[in-house]
Amino acid sequence: MHYTLEMEKAMQQSHKMGYVEYKRKLNNRIAVEKRRQQEYEQCKRMVAKIDSNIKT
Repeated sequence: MHYTLEMEKAMQQSHKMGYVEYKRKLNNRIAVEKRRQQEYEQCKRMVAKIDSNIKT
């Protein structure tokens, strides 16, 4: 995968580490992926709540 400067910047802003550090250490990858999963689930709940408010 070609890793761009924009991707590196986003990784630094979101996770306080660069792609090389993310790729090198399994513990870093696990921590980042756990945070991503939590954010995804939080967004899903928020969308479901908004949808239910719109329908009522």
